[in-house]
Amino acid sequence: MNAATSTSTSTSAPALQTQGLGIRFGAFQAVADVDLVLQPGARQALIGPNGAGKTTLINLLTGVYRPGAGSIRMNGADITALPADRRARLGLARTFQINSLFPSLTPLLSVVLAIHEREGLGATWWRPLRRRSAVFDEAHALLARLRLDALAEVPVAELAYGKQRLLEIALALAARPRILLLDEPAAGVPAGESGELFEVIAELPQDISVLFIEHDMNLVFRFARRISVLVAGRILVEGTPAEIAADPRVREVYLGNTRLHGAAAAKGEGAHV
Repeated sequence: MNAATSTSTSTSAPALQTQGLGIRFGAFQAVADVDLVLQPGARQALIGPNGAGKTTLINLLTGVYRPGAGSIRMNGADITALPADRRARLGLARTFQINSLFPSLTPLLSVVLAIHEREGLGATWWRPLRRRSAVFDEAHALLARLRLDALAEVPVAELAYGKQRLLEIALALAARPRILLLDEPAAGVPAGESGELFEVIAELPQDISVLFIEHDMNLVFRFARRISVLVAGRILVEGTPAEIAADPRVREVYLGNTRLHGAAAAKGEGAHV
């Protein structure tokens, strides 16, 4: 029985696992032979230099791209051939480097519509939404978790960019995911706001497994429990933040020992994701 006909899971299986995963664009091998394991409840960072293939890997995991080699399993079930919408319904959600929010909507209405989509009510969005108190209660609770409740009725266009990134995460959480993939959630966010953004991520429920791409090593070493380093489309090394900071191969890739060790030294100053 394949994943298209079965959604059975194993409690002991990794939340997400790839074996020999790869994709080629013409003569360019973008991702090659990637074995990645995301454990249940993980808080794992995916790092690497520009062009390493990080976003391409996320696109493979979410079904945007179909791999040329290898397999993807979610909670023990093979999802390699499933399209993106099927993976989303199984509990795999993501955010993107560039937000795609509707600037004229409010955060509250944005989340309400996302909940309606999850419940299969998207075609009835035009009906009086205020009559659906349970949906609005859930939306308010979700915004409160993301520290956006005070901004619930403010047009998205008027939100600070860091708050918009938080709203993206709220929309992803509205789908009630079991796995959340964050593609550079702090991209474009001022330094003063990025720490707050990751503190909110740190407060996400522990039954959600998180894999995030991030270039800011201070954020990575402060919040990740495990780090995977991708270089030229391949996993170079994977380990705890301390192991990654001490690995000479990683220091060579980043060419900035001070930067890497400084980030590692700052680890522990705040909450862990």
